[in-house]
Amino acid sequence: MSNAITMGILWHLIGAASAACFYAPFKKVQQWSWETMWSIGGVVSWIVLPWAISAALLPHFWDYYASFSAATLWPVFLFGAMWGIGNINYGLTMRYLGMSMGIGIAIGITLIVGTLMTPILNGQFGVLVGTPGGQMTLLGVFIALIGVAIVTRAGQLKERKMGIKAEEFNLKKGLILAVMCGIFSAGMSFAMSAAKPMHDAAAALGVDPLYVALPSYVVIMGGGAVINLGYCFIRLARMPSLSVKADFSLAKPLIITNVLLSALGGLMWYLQFFFYAWGHARIPAQYDYMSWMLHMSFYVLCGGLVGLVLKEWNNAGRQPVRVLSLGCVVIIIAANVVGLGMAN
Repeated sequence: MSNAITMGILWHLIGAASAACFYAPFKKVQQWSWETMWSIGGVVSWIVLPWAISAALLPHFWDYYASFSAATLWPVFLFGAMWGIGNINYGLTMRYLGMSMGIGIAIGITLIVGTLMTPILNGQFGVLVGTPGGQMTLLGVFIALIGVAIVTRAGQLKERKMGIKAEEFNLKKGLILAVMCGIFSAGMSFAMSAAKPMHDAAAALGVDPLYVALPSYVVIMGGGAVINLGYCFIRLARMPSLSVKADFSLAKPLIITNVLLSALGGLMWYLQFFFYAWGHARIPAQYDYMSWMLHMSFYVLCGGLVGLVLKEWNNAGRQPVRVLSLGCVVIIIAANVVGLGMAN
């Protein structure tokens, strides 16, 4: 396995670790509605950081975006909005299925859709099934799905042991939302593929290869921001029990603390895709769609490891932890198999 591919896998692991940890600051927010907290974190991660970093990278910020036709920008934006819909459905999936079943189904579907549909849409599926390297990467995807299933099973055993139940368990509704989440969340993979002309243009301007994908985040995350912020604002406007005015009528020190914690959560959320761009840049062009598979499987891996570090499994007993450990090992094996496939 080449050093570039190894570094690409490592950056994807770091990005996934940030994704697994991003909600920790939000859990410390007190006496605020979820919508207010999520909106502030979202403004930081979907608007402020993409714009600020792109402005720092590009020598002529506005000229860069004006150089693209609507036919180039609209698919990138709409795939970003598609991914934003997946984000909302993700939270609702957890509500009706619980964390373990919800994550397992949603991540499993988005891993398959985001990884395999991209080469199909780009006419590269022949490379995937007709070459030894492609076949090995497919094997890695299959192994990753097994790892996700094992980690999901560990979570179910943990929830059963600890008496944790979904907030409003509804199998039919939850499965529908999980499938929608899995399909729509893959919009990020599609958006990155559609944004290749933007990456090439950034490279032509002298932007470092590690950063060429970052300017496209202004458009991709702009689509996600419209969906997520629109959802939050509509809920705040319609629900009498939710009020921005009430959230900001608290003591000033608590408001400042809540804003900073929400902003920190937004920063950590953005960093997952900052390092995703780094990892994506190190993956061979013919296998760049594997970035999504690595990100999703590592997300599940890091989520389990973070839970162990935070002692969330302390009262779950030995069997769930053993199953979790097995699932983590399988995901690590999957990443190595994919890396070997890309090296061939």
